[in-house]
Amino acid sequence: MATTITSPPLLEPTRLLISANFASAGIGILNDTGVQFVNIIRMCRQYQYFEEYQTRLADLVGHDEAQRIVSDALVLITVGGNDFVNNYYLVPFSARSRQFNVPDYVRYLISEYRKLLLRLYELGARPVLVMGIGPLGCVPAELAMRSQSGRNPGAFGFTTSKIACCGQGPYNGLGLCTPLSNLCSNRDEYVFWDPFHPSERANGIIVDMILKGSTDHMSPMNLSTFLALDTMTKT
Repeated sequence: MATTITSPPLLEPTRLLISANFASAGIGILNDTGVQFVNIIRMCRQYQYFEEYQTRLADLVGHDEAQRIVSDALVLITVGGNDFVNNYYLVPFSARSRQFNVPDYVRYLISEYRKLLLRLYELGARPVLVMGIGPLGCVPAELAMRSQSGRNPGAFGFTTSKIACCGQGPYNGLGLCTPLSNLCSNRDEYVFWDPFHPSERANGIIVDMILKGSTDHMSPMNLSTFLALDTMTKT
């Protein structure tokens, strides 16, 4: 649920029966994540948009049909990485790093995430696909600050998983991707597009693992298996 948007997609009535996206870059599980950004849509506001969406959907197709559409829809929520990158590790001796050591911070985030998921359930979301945050220590931004070594990308046909295609500084891991940044000649050879985000090809591999991967990547089953089972139970 959690890409920056100029206006809430729920304001586009022609798409109400197709999909809705309330996502916002920079937000986190915690409300104090992303305080350095303006005009971000925090999770509490995204949930308000979800409620508004359901009201508008009911006006269009009726209350019962709206409930059926929402309960049959697949809801994707991706949140948590920014609580580390843009909060805990944002600056040395950040407020959260002084409040928690890493294991306690992880437990705290899980407890707060649980509240978000329970609220989503109360709002009628079934089923919900919860994405993990991935190996944050491997992103170019973290490599640039902490000089760690990235993973071997050769098994997936990439040239590097350490250097971003677009950026500046060590590993192209500092700042944002701008017209003045270093730019690679072939983005398909790079796991990361910018200091934080995977390239389109890397995202394609991630999606393929979500759809058809083993339980090493998706638990308790991959999305294709789940959708097939879901269809069987409804026929």
